[in-house]
Amino acid sequence: MPASPAHIEQIYRDHSRRVLATLIRLLNDFNLAEECLQEAFIAALRQWPQNGIPDNPTAWLISTGHRRGIDQIRRNQTVRRHAHLVESDDDPSTVEADETPIDDDLLRLLFTCCHPALAMEARVALTLREMCGLTTEQVARALLQRPTTLAQRIVRAKRKIRDAGIPYKVPDQHELPQRLPDVLKVIYLVFNEGYSRSEGQHILDVSLVDEAIQLAESLARLLPHGEVFGLAALMYLQHSRRDARQDQDGELVTLEQQDRSLWHQKDIRLGLDWLAQALRLTPVAPYTLQASIAAEHATAKSANDTNWKRIVLLYDALHRQQPSAVITLNRAVAVAMRDSPQDGLRLLEQLNSSKEVLSYHLFHAARADLLRRAGDLESARLAYQRALTLVVQEPERRFLARQLRLLEEQLASRS
Repeated sequence: MPASPAHIEQIYRDHSRRVLATLIRLLNDFNLAEECLQEAFIAALRQWPQNGIPDNPTAWLISTGHRRGIDQIRRNQTVRRHAHLVESDDDPSTVEADETPIDDDLLRLLFTCCHPALAMEARVALTLREMCGLTTEQVARALLQRPTTLAQRIVRAKRKIRDAGIPYKVPDQHELPQRLPDVLKVIYLVFNEGYSRSEGQHILDVSLVDEAIQLAESLARLLPHGEVFGLAALMYLQHSRRDARQDQDGELVTLEQQDRSLWHQKDIRLGLDWLAQALRLTPVAPYTLQASIAAEHATAKSANDTNWKRIVLLYDALHRQQPSAVITLNRAVAVAMRDSPQDGLRLLEQLNSSKEVLSYHLFHAARADLLRRAGDLESARLAYQRALTLVVQEPERRFLARQLRLLEEQLASRS
């Protein structure tokens, strides 16, 4: 069947990272693989509308990109350096898998990008950029960095991989536990970019979320560690709410107001199953604790039935493991729901000295909501206005604007 440009664009979104990961393995060069990925899709745009989509488009793209890479190596007269690549004319779609613990090029790419020879900032940035295909601006926003700084970091990381000869493989079993925390952090950042997009008209990108969940499950098969199970549980439980997070008009719906009949019970069951495995191994580890919090929300029949007392206790344990301003913010909201808005506001006041938090739109949005619940509408109005100056995601911007408009109507009715 002939393919439209829109159809090919969808294939790019769904398969380009897998194609790139395999091309990096075959060509042993990040930059060359990226060029050949683009050339393969350009060839697809020229050929597929007339000839139809191949039965296996991923294999076709890998094969085309591989041939373009070999041609470029020959043109650049670097045959000696890449002789092992040039001498093989095999179709890469038929190349046998490496004898490594995971036969998955995406995971090879993930572990390579998370290699300890790279700085942590570079590992996260490179993985989000290369494995997930996020733009430099999106990665920079996710990591709270300037795009120019982020781009330079990615270039340096690629150079380090090439010059240091960092292997493109999954590490040996004895190395995996030391490498795991970095990889889990990257996977969760990928999930968060899909679960709550850093920009655009929609809050959700299901393909990124699915990619992150699949990576976590692959890791769980490789390394049955409690925190891998905990991360898988957390992602399934959060993702179960995907259809309830926006209404039919694309407007954001808060957890408190969501139609729980739209929550995916299959995902909740999977999340609870992963959590049960995690609790047996790492009951107070960070991802397991976050999954336990998500489970309290997922199993409450209504917002009023939420066990806020237990959620506060879980946030207490999480803060001991990972003290951070964001966890303090979330705990303050939980305390407000357990006790009173005033109690939550007193805890939020402790964050006023943090420049990072003061530039975080959700801090001002949470403060505005608690002020509104406490009856201080004028202060709530100012907090909503501040949140609006910082928010980027369009559905969140509309939600905050709507809340502000309702608040101003209340204030006008009082005067």
